[in-house]
Amino acid sequence: MTGVRPSDTAPRQPWQGLQAIQARQGRQDLALCAVGLLAILAWELSGADLAVAQWYGDAGGFPLRDAWFTRDVMHTGGRWLAAALFSLLALDALLLRGPPTMRQQRIFWLFLVIAGLLLVPAMKRFSATSCPYDLVLFGGLAPYVPHWLPGAGDGGPARCFPSGHAVAAFAFLPLYFRWRGTRPVAARLAATGVWVAGIGFGWAQVARGAHFPSHVLWSAWICWATGCAGAWAWQVYRSGRA
Repeated sequence: MTGVRPSDTAPRQPWQGLQAIQARQGRQDLALCAVGLLAILAWELSGADLAVAQWYGDAGGFPLRDAWFTRDVMHTGGRWLAAALFSLLALDALLLRGPPTMRQQRIFWLFLVIAGLLLVPAMKRFSATSCPYDLVLFGGLAPYVPHWLPGAGDGGPARCFPSGHAVAAFAFLPLYFRWRGTRPVAARLAATGVWVAGIGFGWAQVARGAHFPSHVLWSAWICWATGCAGAWAWQVYRSGRA
């Protein structure tokens, strides 16, 4: 007669089921990060940056650089939109009352958004890559040098990689990870809104000659990876307190 272990018949506790779901989500997050990284590397190797930039500019520059829609609406307006959304998140995290765990969660995810808003601009300060409108190909003075060549500057103004303006949207990607376990509809709406805004802001900067598409892609990946890391860190923290 085959013995039956107690673990085979004992009902699974709710926290065990939650841990299994979180572990599966963690594996999916890691897989998406890897796929995204490979896709960006493939884009880099394809040399498509210049081809796309040449859709919008030539030796005479970028006609949409100072256009009302790309400059005032998508660039300046995007900054104001990001500032307003961040202010709402800060008020929610710091001023609204609630159980300690809820307040900790709000502050934690606010910190993740701040990390995205600060990390990419910090990377730009050390970048040796100039913007497309600074290049000889588009009426500037600097030669084109791929930003992925280590230590190779182009002699121009630099500080253009990755895209800081796209982060005005992509920095809010951690909201998806914050809500997906408890408010899946809100999480999907947040992710959709962030991606639409991020792609729109990124397109405007590419059309203005302020960035190459790869600059936008890297900003999106950095913010997505930040959200993935945050989800893992929050899970570890909550597991330790269970």
